[in-house]
Amino acid sequence: MSTPAVRIGNCSGFYGDRISAMREMLEGGELDYLTGDYLAELTMLILGRDRMKDATRGYAKTFLRQAEDCLGLALDKGVKIVVNAGGLNPAGLAEALNKLDSGANIAYVEGDDLLSRATDLGLGSPLTANAYLGAWGIVESLKAGADVVVTGRVTDASVIVGPAAHHFGWSRTDYDALAGAVVAGHVIECGTQATGGNYSFFTEIADMGRPGFPIAEIEGDGSSVITKHDGTGGAVSVGTVTAQLLYEITGGRYANPDVTARIDTAVLTQVSSDRVRITEVKGEAPPPTLKVSLNSLGGFRNEFTCILTGLDIDAKAELAQKQFQSWLPVRPKELDWTLVRTDKPNADTEETASALLRCVARDTDPNLVGRQFSAVAVELALASYPGFSLTAPPSNGAPFGVFTAGYVPAEKVPHVAVLPDGTRTDIAQATETRELEPVDEPQLPQRRPEEPTLKVPLGTIAAARSGDKGGNANVGVWVRSDDEFAWLVHALTVEQIKVLLPEAKDLDVTRHVLPHLRAVNFVIDGILGQGVASQARFDPQAKGLGEWLRSRHIDIPETLVFQGQI
Repeated sequence: MSTPAVRIGNCSGFYGDRISAMREMLEGGELDYLTGDYLAELTMLILGRDRMKDATRGYAKTFLRQAEDCLGLALDKGVKIVVNAGGLNPAGLAEALNKLDSGANIAYVEGDDLLSRATDLGLGSPLTANAYLGAWGIVESLKAGADVVVTGRVTDASVIVGPAAHHFGWSRTDYDALAGAVVAGHVIECGTQATGGNYSFFTEIADMGRPGFPIAEIEGDGSSVITKHDGTGGAVSVGTVTAQLLYEITGGRYANPDVTARIDTAVLTQVSSDRVRITEVKGEAPPPTLKVSLNSLGGFRNEFTCILTGLDIDAKAELAQKQFQSWLPVRPKELDWTLVRTDKPNADTEETASALLRCVARDTDPNLVGRQFSAVAVELALASYPGFSLTAPPSNGAPFGVFTAGYVPAEKVPHVAVLPDGTRTDIAQATETRELEPVDEPQLPQRRPEEPTLKVPLGTIAAARSGDKGGNANVGVWVRSDDEFAWLVHALTVEQIKVLLPEAKDLDVTRHVLPHLRAVNFVIDGILGQGVASQARFDPQAKGLGEWLRSRHIDIPETLVFQGQI
């Protein structure tokens, strides 16, 4: 008799997610495991600054609050918890959990923190340096009877892969099964993004009041069904799952420390309401190196925003900029101006008659972006353009971080499971590896014949999901029919993306085609500067980049525009 599917839920997609989600998931229906992702590139910087202030910190404090509320309930229901909330201090979080005296067996996984060896490993002198570990330390902890496993920086999917691998007794070379679990984990690790959150076609979902958190029912061969608890808001559809699969990926290969999952082989099927099956995922040996998350102090920044109302907007902006720059005692290293023309002619409200002029300064010297910067902005108040005002008083400046990715040979990174009884177990890194290479260009569907078109928003037929990876952004675009994909894959080229997104016209853009998902994914290098913490762009995490692309007008065949409307 085959082992039944394991039911793995998610209750957190980031540090700061819905605090009640753990209780909602435990009370909402049956689960075998409950997982949570609390870490992101920016989060590691936040935790690094916490640790600088207090060496006993460096973990996600919100998880500890959730555990205080819900750990007894989880034990009563037999649900094991696996989270990466340990951040930079999994041992500290495990100690805090043990102090709750819940009777739970607590284990933790460490070894990812490479800060003390960063220079020797050629990683420079960062504020934080954490390698992305895999799932086998989690597996070892669960084998030892842990009720709760907390980790540091493992890959987002690993908190799902570990329970599945333990449940089915997979070996380290069961690549297809592991890859299927990685894909299921990638879908649910961002919480409600899989159930309607950040979804382009959100208006088609009946209840978006409070989307439920997702669940992956993973089977012994790695195939899965993505679902959610009955009676919760949102939806699980081929569309919502496709959108999340495209989030923060590159091409057909999705590397993890335990397996490289072939995203391009995944097949999605709507089996019933709020149930999407993922099958056919293939796996390959993982790459020989581990990615390392590096956060450094990039310097200091400050900003202010002027409100420009009514007539002569360009002249007003020019005056303010010229005055401010000439009055500064010393100009900061970076001084960026952005004029946002939100104003409308003959507007019937003052707000819609106004534009915004934003000035951002960065420098390694905090004094150059501190009080003297703010003071000059305030001095403009009675001496500049008519109607001068600021959206808010400028601050005294603040430090900003820079994220970069490093890579080190896997054998140079320790991976240690600290079991509930305190035993320390070394986890070997993968011995069979394969260099990560792009997949072969897939065969494209035949180009549609010439036909009448309408210039309409791309989002008339296409959905998108975008996000950040360091200074780069990805934008995945997908459609819902083969006819639409036959148009999309020939129309939405790299050259066309640069036309539709002028901010990318001078940047390197790579396109990846994913036919099974009817999708094309674009990676835009450098559009986010030095990463989210540097706030180099209006939308520093590229969350809205895909929606901007959908709003841009492009020639779409009339038959596709009006499909289903006649």
